[in-house]
Amino acid sequence: MTNQVVSSDIAPGGTLRVAINFGNPVLAQKNPATGEPRGVSADIARELARRLVLPHAFVTFDAAGKVFEALAQGAWDVAFMAIDPKRATEIDFTSPYVIIEGSYMVPVDSPLRAIGDVDRVGVRIAVATGSAYDLYLTRTIEHAQIVRAPTGNEAIAMFERDGLEVAAGVKSPLLRYASTRPAMRVMDGRFMAIEQAMGVPRGRALALSYLRTMIEDLKSSGFIADALARSGQGDAMVAPAAA
Repeated sequence: MTNQVVSSDIAPGGTLRVAINFGNPVLAQKNPATGEPRGVSADIARELARRLVLPHAFVTFDAAGKVFEALAQGAWDVAFMAIDPKRATEIDFTSPYVIIEGSYMVPVDSPLRAIGDVDRVGVRIAVATGSAYDLYLTRTIEHAQIVRAPTGNEAIAMFERDGLEVAAGVKSPLLRYASTRPAMRVMDGRFMAIEQAMGVPRGRALALSYLRTMIEDLKSSGFIADALARSGQGDAMVAPAAA
């Protein structure tokens, strides 16, 4: 399988269009000077373009749900998203390259102390629409009410403005947010492990095979760990090798 054949499958238009979600700061951040994407997702994308000798273009979003919606318009060739059964109906995924935690933030004086306390009648959980944790909680929450906002930042703002009981999100950003607000705390533990992977539109078998091999190489070589460290996300866990 030559790079030219893979390139035609992965980027039929000749330019590798990469979806980047700025809504997850563990994976992607804006360069403050240029506005260009930086972080582990952008580093992997640039490495892929280098290996295939392809020009690349970033297609940026502020929420994972919007990345998924844009697939219907053919807006991107590869994306970086959490593996989820609903998304897998339209996207083929590699093995995960990073595993992050989903957790809850609550007011510091909240009677909700543990993860298991949250799923009860009268509790409202703020989430970003279409995020991995929204999709997971939609499947698993039985008694609490899920309240959605378009992006993670808007969900946090809604949580504070409307006095919701809980905000769900990626644990690392929640911890950083709560560290500047004494009135908030993040619960110990997690309600889910979020497996972040590369994805391609379903049906691009050659592209998927190539990406699966590349991701395993980038994990084993230390590339993923180095990229996380460079972007200040060294507490994120590199996923283990695929079985």
